[in-house]
Amino acid sequence: MHVVFVHRGWIMSFTLRQLRYFVAVAEKGSVIGAAQMLSISQSAVTEALKNLEADLGVALFERHARGLNITHSGHQFLRHATRILSDVSDARRAFEQRPGTSPGKLNIGVTSLMAGYVMSDMLSRYRRMNPAVEISALEDSGEYLEHLLIGGELDVAVMVTSNLRDRMALQSEILAVSAFRLWLPLEHKLAARDSISLDDVAREPLIILNIDEMEEEAINLLSAFGRRPRIAFRTRSVEAVRSLVATGAGVALLPDLVYRPWSLDGDRIESRDVSGSLPIVQVGVVWRRGLPLSPAARDFISLVQMGDGGRHMRG
Repeated sequence: MHVVFVHRGWIMSFTLRQLRYFVAVAEKGSVIGAAQMLSISQSAVTEALKNLEADLGVALFERHARGLNITHSGHQFLRHATRILSDVSDARRAFEQRPGTSPGKLNIGVTSLMAGYVMSDMLSRYRRMNPAVEISALEDSGEYLEHLLIGGELDVAVMVTSNLRDRMALQSEILAVSAFRLWLPLEHKLAARDSISLDDVAREPLIILNIDEMEEEAINLLSAFGRRPRIAFRTRSVEAVRSLVATGAGVALLPDLVYRPWSLDGDRIESRDVSGSLPIVQVGVVWRRGLPLSPAARDFISLVQMGDGGRHMRG
């Protein structure tokens, strides 16, 4: 099988066999070691490397008496080669059995905010794709979910990824991005303004949602004006925030993804942009970096990468 690779305007063509031989030599540091690992002749490895270097137009290895040292260009190409071979391997596995027939288990973590606004739709789509997979979900704080992911107790987690604490150990795929906006009751004086500043907001009593770092974000924003925010109410319920805002108890700063125009009692809630630099919330799927993923976990991540998982969310 031939692979076409485009780099800086140059089009190159090589075989998967050449890539496998190249990666083996890079791992073993010698043609002899690669030939023994692949159970083929040394001449076959040497010929494959020679043709690959000729096609790429660069030296992948420096030859010396004790073996081979990979060059800077070789290091660069090694990343592409391993990715190509991995993708081909995944593609072959995908056709080994029909989608949705592979049994397995998926352990998912989810934060409180994501459980109510993202998770149900994602799980519905995932179950349709993978009806044979047993799903176990746990709701907890982002900090604790990171701990469970690193410890291997969760396969994936759906959470706010803007403030991941351990980015070296964790990898993420963004599901949606949402900006903070101001929530206020229908007849509020700020609702009629053409422009609302954070200084205007800082003068108002504030309803705080204290889940998924929402409280920290709102307080940090308003504290920048040198005054303590006037916190009227703290709650872990988004519905409570809606009811309190709608009945005039205060205003709220929250990401647009959780905005709905009505409270449970049918009272109207307005949403307005605020001038200035407001934070952006990134929502995504997180998993442990470098940990081999089960087919069930790979399918869940693929759902996000296809862009289907967050289709209902506001941007």
